[in-house]
Amino acid sequence: MMQIAILLFDGVTALDAIGPYEVLARLPGAELRFVGREVGTVRTDNGFLGLSCDRSIDDLERTEILVVPGGFGTRALLKETSLLEWLRRIHQTTRYTTSVCTGSLVLAAAGLLDDLEATSHWAALDELGALGARPTRQRVVEQGKVITAAGVSAGIDMALHLAAKLVGPEMAQAIQLGIEYDPQPPFDAGSVDKAPPAIVELVRQALARRNRR
Repeated sequence: MMQIAILLFDGVTALDAIGPYEVLARLPGAELRFVGREVGTVRTDNGFLGLSCDRSIDDLERTEILVVPGGFGTRALLKETSLLEWLRRIHQTTRYTTSVCTGSLVLAAAGLLDDLEATSHWAALDELGALGARPTRQRVVEQGKVITAAGVSAGIDMALHLAAKLVGPEMAQAIQLGIEYDPQPPFDAGSVDKAPPAIVELVRQALARRNRR
């Protein structure tokens, strides 16, 4: 069995966790668990959705794949010494340690991205650099056994990239087709480099308000 753990916490962004889940759960022999500081339900960053942790991190001593999603709740995790210590321990057991969006901030706070090229949500790249990583706007970045993804939807791309490494490109393509992942958005505004400046500023302000809560 291929053991996969996705970390959950209050304030997680749902797609950060569920996007990779939909890909990785389709890997042959996958045994996927949602883990958290304790067993039970966490609320997503908009408060509307509850996700269930079926195992405590205290009971998880090793895993082949670790996924750390992002969300507004990651800021609280940066100060959680026990969680950061657990990340350092579990990282020693993984084949791949991965993150989505601001989940990379948590990896960086644990010292796992020191002097490594890494990505995150575009609005968090300066913060990522301040935590010791070398930030880049690439959508998916692989550095040894650490793979980081940019914001939210990039977690699907990261998971498909990881699937290809684990089981080969043909199976990864089959998974992509199975979930019909063929993005054709109505607007070409999904990157800070492409979006109109007024839209970029609008999103910056909205994110700043959320981070102050």
